Amino acid sequence: MSTEQPISEPAWSGERTHSGFFCSLSSGMISTLLLWALPLLGAVSAQYGNYPEGHWVNLYRQGFNFQCPHGELLVAIRSYFSDEEGSDRLWNFECQPTPHGLGELTECWWDDISRAGMEWTSTCTSNGLVAGVQSKYFGEVLDREWQFYCCRYSRRCPYSCWKTTAIPEYYREEGELVTPSYGYFIRGAQTTFSGVLRDRQWKYILCRMTDFDCEFENF
Repeated sequence: MSTEQPISEPAWSGERTHSGFFCSLSSGMISTLLLWALPLLGAVSAQYGNYPEGHWVNLYRQGFNFQCPHGELLVAIRSYFSDEEGSDRLWNFECQPTPHGLGELTECWWDDISRAGMEWTSTCTSNGLVAGVQSKYFGEVLDREWQFYCCRYSRRCPYSCWKTTAIPEYYREEGELVTPSYGYFIRGAQTTFSGVLRDRQWKYILCRMTDFDCEFENF
């Protein structure tokens, strides 16, 4: 006749080891750990305290490089200003696939670059459309340099172009651009910088594009 043997517990248990570790800490040691951790938590809270909700492509006073996925173009731009963070802005961009009538993507390139603290007007060369943005922050002037990433589709040409009103309407306000319809595309922008308020206003250049190839290299 066999006699059942009790099943012994494993000699090591991760749960018990962790529990035993924390239980073995004295109250003085726990207090010391808390005093060490609280300043770090406070620093993290202060660092992100000026960040509103949203998906931002940059941190304050840091450069960024944003490009739409292949075959998409920029259709919306949002920014949020902070005086406490070097008079800088957070930026958010949205893209959308191009309509079939725009033709095939031919080429993309980085166009001309602005200078911090200066007025700047830029329209994509070679009938290009804006598909990305990159920027670098300069603390000496509390401003950024800017550059558009442009893409050309077949040999389409722009028409019915117009310029938006100033965005934001007033310096230091939240700014937002959404293209008014699916048939309009961003071709560039004109921006002015206030040396007093240390902020920029933007007027974006929007155009329709022909659904046939044309002979003009740049329009």
